[in-house]
Amino acid sequence: MARVLIVGAGLTGSLSASLLRRELPNKLQIFVWEKARGAGGRMNTSRSPHDPNCMADLGAQYITVTPFYAEKYQSFYDELLSRGILQPLLSPIEGMVEKEKGVHNYVAPQGISSIVKHYLADSEVYYNRHVTHINLKEGKLEVCSNSAPSEMFDAVILTMPAPQILQLQGHIETLISESQRLQLETARYSSRFALALFYEAGTRISVPWVAKYIVNNPCIRFISIDNKKRNSAESPEVGPSIIIHTTVQFGAQNMQKDKEEVEPLILEQLQQILPGLPKSIGIKCHKWRYSQVINSIPNFRGQMTLKEQPLLVCGGDGFTHSNFDGCTESALTILDVFKCHFLKSVSCNSK
Repeated sequence: MARVLIVGAGLTGSLSASLLRRELPNKLQIFVWEKARGAGGRMNTSRSPHDPNCMADLGAQYITVTPFYAEKYQSFYDELLSRGILQPLLSPIEGMVEKEKGVHNYVAPQGISSIVKHYLADSEVYYNRHVTHINLKEGKLEVCSNSAPSEMFDAVILTMPAPQILQLQGHIETLISESQRLQLETARYSSRFALALFYEAGTRISVPWVAKYIVNNPCIRFISIDNKKRNSAESPEVGPSIIIHTTVQFGAQNMQKDKEEVEPLILEQLQQILPGLPKSIGIKCHKWRYSQVINSIPNFRGQMTLKEQPLLVCGGDGFTHSNFDGCTESALTILDVFKCHFLKSVSCNSK
């Protein structure tokens, strides 16, 4: 069986692992390396340091599905809905703009990262594996991380943001052609900070909405009473949580600062928007350097094949668009490439 490494345990990486395992069950041995301590990527769910049942979605807040993609990827949505991983968003979000009719919004009751964990359920996943080098060695790809010995693979899928692919060292620097490098450099991402506040059980957050888009504030763009947004009823045993997302402009202006410098700036603005907010018992500030894709990489349908033998592919929302459907499209195109490579059953576009 061919050894395949997927770098990144976000949505594209986890869905690629699930699809490859399902479609090529006896041909591939799949491994997933993730640089963080847990799965999710930008679908990250954080837990209170005092109570693991108190959680907050630091990344994606909800999943928006247009009629076109609801039909195109119906089997994916049906699976997640039937298993209770997704549920309809029951309460309106103040300030949300509906861009077309027939749009549905969904939340994940157990946190947005539960979607990724569902797709990783049968995979061998190794955390705290930050890939630094990829080398060509004896017809295989040698992958090096900063926390474990290097390993050899027959194929590698890179699902991190394009700028992080370009930071990799080793032979990959020459495996990426000049034209490919120029294309990867065209990817543009917005940046922002996210702040999670965790509260003691029994704390009441008295606001008339579950989530709200903020206007005319230089720092804060979105606030969510996260447990209410996820349709989680108030519990005497589990405290509430609040999520704050900053504006893109604030993120760009402060991205070079430490989180410890930025956190009080966000809290100061939050106090102006929600005066009298109860004191939290836990707080987590996260820096999203690559929050959402502004400009995707042109002329590539979901993936870029860097080398065909051994197979080295990169994918992710940088090749499509930043949402569930974009990651699904990328994972499906990666699947086509692997079918072409290992089954010779379909034609693939390896531009």
